[in-house]
Amino acid sequence: MRFINPKTDFAFKKIFGDEQNKDILISFLNAILYQGNSAIESLEILNPYQPPKIRGVKDTYLDIRAKLNNEQTVIIEMQVLNVEGFEKRILYNAAKAYSIQLDTGADYTLLNPVIALTITDFEMFPNLDKVISRFVLKERDYLVDYLIYDIELVFVELPKFGKKLEELETLTDKWIYFLKNAKSLEVVPERMGDVQAIQKAFEVANRAELTREELEDLEHQEIYIQDQRNATIKAVKQAVKAKALEIAKGLLDVLDEATISQTTGLSIEEIQKLKQAR
Repeated sequence: MRFINPKTDFAFKKIFGDEQNKDILISFLNAILYQGNSAIESLEILNPYQPPKIRGVKDTYLDIRAKLNNEQTVIIEMQVLNVEGFEKRILYNAAKAYSIQLDTGADYTLLNPVIALTITDFEMFPNLDKVISRFVLKERDYLVDYLIYDIELVFVELPKFGKKLEELETLTDKWIYFLKNAKSLEVVPERMGDVQAIQKAFEVANRAELTREELEDLEHQEIYIQDQRNATIKAVKQAVKAKALEIAKGLLDVLDEATISQTTGLSIEEIQKLKQAR
C-alpha cells in the first residue's frame, strides 16, 4: 500500500475533517491535548469558514474547526511552510474563534474556551526541546495565570519528534509518528494498527481509495510545497552569497586571495572577479 502525505492540506482535511470519521479526530485530539486520556467523548465538526461579525473584518478559513462535548472549540491547522506572519495568523484566528461565539447583545459569560492547535513541519520554537508546547495568558513577571483559561495555543513541531517505530509507547507518540511518517510507509505497522482510529486513518490515507481528481489535487499541493521550499532555500543561499561577497570586498586590500577564500567560502575565481570589477 501507498499512503497520502497527511501533512498536505488536502490529506489532512480528508483524514481528520470528515464528518464520517469523527472517531479519528477524537482519538487524535485526546492524544495531543489530553495525553491519550479519553477526555473528549464526542464532538461536532463545524464549517471551517469563520465569517466576521463586524463588516470589514478579515474572513478566515481554517483546516478544521470542531466543538467538543465540553463546549470548547478547537481550531486546527497543519502548516508545512514557515511563511511570514504565520505566528500572527495563529493568534488572530484564535481570537476570532473566541469572539464570533457571541451575537449582538449576548452576555460575555456565554463565551466558551478556544484551543488553537497548530501542527508545523518546521521548528517554531528552537529554544524549546518539547515536541508539544502550550501557551496561555500569564502575568509577565510572576507567571500567574490570567483569571480565566479561555484561549490556549498548542503547537506540535514535527521535526522535533525523533522516535523510531519500535520506540512508540503512547497514543500521542503513535499519532505524531503517523503525521510525520505515513507517506513513507508501505504497510500499517502492527505497533500502530492496534489503535482502531489509527488503523482507520491509514485506510482513509490509502492512495488506492482516492479518485483521479483527488490524486491530482494532492499532487498539485505537493508540487507547490516543494516549489516553495526550493524557493526559500534559493533565497537563503543568495542572501548568504551576497553577504560573503560584501565581506570579501572589504578584505581585498587587507588579505591575500587564498585567505579571503577561506574566510568567506568564495572561490579564488570569484574573488579575482571582484578585484577586476573595482
